[in-house]
Amino acid sequence: MAEITEADLRARISAFLADHDPAGIDDDGRLAFLRARFDAGLAWVHFPVGLGGLAAGRSLQPVADDAFAEAGAPDNRPTRIGIGLGMAAPTILVHGTDAQRSRFLRPLWTGEEVWCQLFSEPGAGSDLAGLATRARRDGDGWVLDGQKVWTSMAHVARWAILLARTDPDVPKHAGLTFFVLDMTAPGVEVRPLRQLTGEAEFNEVYLTGVRVPDEHRLGDVGAGWKVAQTTLMNERVSIGGGALPREGGMIGVLAKAWRDQPAVRTPGMHDTIMRLWVRAEAARLTGLRVRQQLAAGAPGPDGSAVKLSFATLNQQISAAELDLRGDEGLRRDSWAMSRPEEVDFTGRDAGYRYLRAKGNSIEGGTSEVLRNIIAERVLGLPAEPRVDTRVAWKDLPR
Repeated sequence: MAEITEADLRARISAFLADHDPAGIDDDGRLAFLRARFDAGLAWVHFPVGLGGLAAGRSLQPVADDAFAEAGAPDNRPTRIGIGLGMAAPTILVHGTDAQRSRFLRPLWTGEEVWCQLFSEPGAGSDLAGLATRARRDGDGWVLDGQKVWTSMAHVARWAILLARTDPDVPKHAGLTFFVLDMTAPGVEVRPLRQLTGEAEFNEVYLTGVRVPDEHRLGDVGAGWKVAQTTLMNERVSIGGGALPREGGMIGVLAKAWRDQPAVRTPGMHDTIMRLWVRAEAARLTGLRVRQQLAAGAPGPDGSAVKLSFATLNQQISAAELDLRGDEGLRRDSWAMSRPEEVDFTGRDAGYRYLRAKGNSIEGGTSEVLRNIIAERVLGLPAEPRVDTRVAWKDLPR
């Protein structure tokens, strides 16, 4: 197949829009439009033909997204299905079977099915490989028992990507297997975790005798850590290195607040905002490079640096916004308990942003763990002494 150029892509989009006018689409028409866009290869243009893509260069994705946005086309609500788009989809693409790709990718992209991530546990957060959720063979499937925690959007998710222990008699990294879990299956219980913001986008998930068919296993038995690395590298890029325009995201909110309130400006605040703006732009460009590495099939530890920078910047930017806004910045629109279906930093008030940003240094890999990864795998510094990687998981002290 000949390489897709930008001109080719724009021609395909124009032809698609001529046949699928986005003007006046209602909710029913919205889903039909998104399905047609996927089938035309205009969803993930860098994915293979037949799986929502055209096998084009990843750099053409913004071209497609911008063209559809300019035409007023409906989107797939990416803030609601970010875990599916940023973590589940690339993992299924790399490690899934043809049947798994065909079953899961289309409704994932259209937003018909929301995904969540069942990795962290009460006793295995930063040390993910130490997790205790068990999956044991039972006939032609598996039975799962355990507890997961800090699960975003589990209360609205149809599917989950899950890491479980299938062999306790080998070292902890070697005894893991990766599954796709039906969140509506008997034995799955989702409980809300109320956060500092007053909301509960996070959840605890309890698994009691949950049956999973073997065709929902992703990758080989015992190869779960390898599959999880694909998820984790994409997770860090999707959290910290999302495709943003210049002054996109949190720094754009702060810059707008600065421009809109000349009366509260001070030289010191000007210096702070300029420093944050430069760092945000450097982080944005680094994220662009990391996404290009992912597209080229060469993901590396750089995503850890991008995610670490994102967490630090978000917290510093949200604090600067409170300083700039003064008393007004301390107000919150509501402390009522709610279970949101999406996380939107830029569409909320300053108080929410300040509080919610505190979680950025925990979710998607704690900042402490990411610093270790950067030190060892980027800078080549000596690794910390470890003895737990050579001992069977069942023999580790708890």
